[in-house]
Amino acid sequence: MLSHNTLANYYELIFALVQHHKYSITEVENLIPYERELYVAMLSEHLKQEKERNEQRKNGMKPTPRRTNFKQFSKR
Repeated sequence: MLSHNTLANYYELIFALVQHHKYSITEVENLIPYERELYVAMLSEHLKQEKERNEQRKNGMKPTPRRTNFKQFSKR
């Protein structure tokens, strides 16, 4: 049985992905658990990088180029 905390975290994650990142509930619920963890980790890293770039712009600095987690695809 899932604890109240675990269940609350699950629904908060679903809500955030649907409301802020335009996933559908069905899309999120159909992900394999490790896929969901991977997408959330990638999204978290992307948001962190965006925040850093916005801070650099705010401070009058040239933003660092976007980094990709898939370097083998970025060489094309």
